[in-house]
Amino acid sequence: MYKPPFEITSKIIELISNISEKIGEINSLQDSPYHIQLRKENRIKTIHSSLAIENNSLSLKQITAIIEGKRVLGNPNEIKEVKNSIQAYDLLLSLNPYKEKDLLKAHELMMQDLVERNGKYRNDGVGIFDGEKVVHMAPPADRVPELMGDLFEWLKASDVHPLIKSCVFHYEFEFIHPFLDGNGRMGRLWQTVILKEWKEVFAWLPVETLVKENQKEYYLVLGVSDSTANSTKFIEFMLTLILNTIEEIIESEKKVTTKVTTKVTTKVTTNQQKIINVIKTNPYVTQEELADIIGITKKSITANMKKLQDKGLIKRIGANKNGYWQIDN
Repeated sequence: MYKPPFEITSKIIELISNISEKIGEINSLQDSPYHIQLRKENRIKTIHSSLAIENNSLSLKQITAIIEGKRVLGNPNEIKEVKNSIQAYDLLLSLNPYKEKDLLKAHELMMQDLVERNGKYRNDGVGIFDGEKVVHMAPPADRVPELMGDLFEWLKASDVHPLIKSCVFHYEFEFIHPFLDGNGRMGRLWQTVILKEWKEVFAWLPVETLVKENQKEYYLVLGVSDSTANSTKFIEFMLTLILNTIEEIIESEKKVTTKVTTKVTTKVTTNQQKIINVIKTNPYVTQEELADIIGITKKSITANMKKLQDKGLIKRIGANKNGYWQIDN
């Protein structure tokens, strides 16, 4: 069986230990009133960053608008890239990291109407260029099915830590470059698919954002691993990004939770406090649902929510149909 070349260094062991510890901390924050909202924001950041790495020029605001079903002016292909990515990431929790057909299915969605062979391996040679300079020539097209089959066999059989497996698969995938286009976004997506199988919280962590912020180093480390025929440096780099991402999320949730706790000490009525408590658990709750839950009329709900908005305790984000309530910070 093929075994990708890499070493487990003391740095990698330390990073895995730190990430595992932080995962426990981030799981303890899932009852935070802002957790659902931050999860949604992180998904938007992930899609924006992954596409920005591939030179999509749409802003975070424009991508948010597309997700909310609003009309956006922009390059049709770039808008299509966003819509495709939304579909692919919506499937994330149901994708099996060990099934090659699931990878092909995700690529089919991700590249629908953007390339001719979406969902199929390439039938031609490809290379990665820096200007006019070739920085990586991928293996011949006729070897791709065998190489991808070997990679999936290793992924299924290997007993190394999932954090390491995800990084190795990411690197090997980019080396093989199995598709005519979309390899970068698919490699990063599949690392997330592997990680969420270990800990579901990875489905909502915007690792892509830090990849984008460290894009030059990301490609540099890929090149170093290519030149040494060994993915160790890439593993260390990606695990460092993952740890940094988790630490940023924890810090963000702690700050927001502290602000919310402080704000809610403002004097409110019993019904207003009940409204706040419901919004904490379900920011997408409607006024009709609130009336049923709390046991007062919709007119009273509307009046109380207006008072909460005037006090700066809640805020409406987005349109009435697709928006949500936010405990204002």
